[in-house]
Amino acid sequence: MKTKVIHIITLLELGGAQQNTLYTLSHLNSDKYEPILLCGQGGFLDEQARQAPHKTIFLNTLVRPIHPLKDLMALARIYWILKKQKPAIVHTHSTKAGIIGRWAAWLARVPKIIHTYHGFAFYQGQNKILKNLYILAEKITGPLADSLIAVSQENLNQALRLSFGLPPKFKLIRSGVSLKKYREENTAPRQTQASNSKEETVTTIGPFKPQKNLPDFIRMAALVHKKHPDARFLIVGDGPLRAQLETQTKELNLQGIVQMPGWQEDIPGILARTDIFVMTSLWEGLPRSLVEAMASGLPCVVNAIDGTKDIVQDGINGFLIPPHHPERTADRVIALLDNPQKAVRLGQKARDSIGKEFDIDHMVHQQENLYQKLLS
Repeated sequence: MKTKVIHIITLLELGGAQQNTLYTLSHLNSDKYEPILLCGQGGFLDEQARQAPHKTIFLNTLVRPIHPLKDLMALARIYWILKKQKPAIVHTHSTKAGIIGRWAAWLARVPKIIHTYHGFAFYQGQNKILKNLYILAEKITGPLADSLIAVSQENLNQALRLSFGLPPKFKLIRSGVSLKKYREENTAPRQTQASNSKEETVTTIGPFKPQKNLPDFIRMAALVHKKHPDARFLIVGDGPLRAQLETQTKELNLQGIVQMPGWQEDIPGILARTDIFVMTSLWEGLPRSLVEAMASGLPCVVNAIDGTKDIVQDGINGFLIPPHHPERTADRVIALLDNPQKAVRLGQKARDSIGKEFDIDHMVHQQENLYQKLLS
């Protein structure tokens, strides 16, 4: 008899948590597991979930913003689904689905409950009342889980400091990517376009929301453009802040210099045509796009935040910049564009530092091992 495992996530945006959850559901051993997905509706990856071999149940009451009425309705709906489906394991992801899903699973007396922290909803500089509310919710909800997974060591340490659970419950399982795919796309030693062409490409990837702090990326682009007028800046993604970012681009006279092509599926191809990867996020768990960029052999200039500090060593396999310092980010990008050989060496160090623990199939295997351990 197969083990029924239900994963719960808030919204299927084109992000690392969402992509990895869908990959896990589709690649669990089909001889042993019967996976089901519960999620909100309206995400970029909804159609991919519909076409997947696993069952998906969309909930119109499971939404990202705090909404007391809808949150209570989502709790009730998930509870009744769990009572009907009778899973052996519930595995939750993201803050909203993680809190509601764990309480619903506990109320439904699901045998084993697992939660993965793909980063936290609270961060430095956030409204103190809201931040403390998120921390309190995690402290109260943490003990409901039989196992707590962190995708970065920094997040794991922070969760322990804030008493989200006891140390034996925690496990580090990296948010994986297809290392083979990104390394195959970049088999030859990377040579930046600066060495044989006037046009250089600086790329960032992510949804257009406050977490990604994209206005700082555009400010950095304006500064670099003064020294390297042929450089182009690519923001791959989309979201509610598009109009604001487009206005900022016009105000800085960067039309055509900063390009926003929307969501793209060929990320390996985009990174293969990129010279430098930049990330200006204010908080992250383990940013998938950064792991992809490093696996592709790109020199990376990123904000020094929780998930990035886990894998980037400043000056060794990339550069770490304090958040809200676009001028310092620009200085590092200019230095790399001025010295293509240094950029290549840094990119090779980045690629060498992304080992098996970041492979997506290894991630699935680790989760299966955890399921078996809990059930035994």
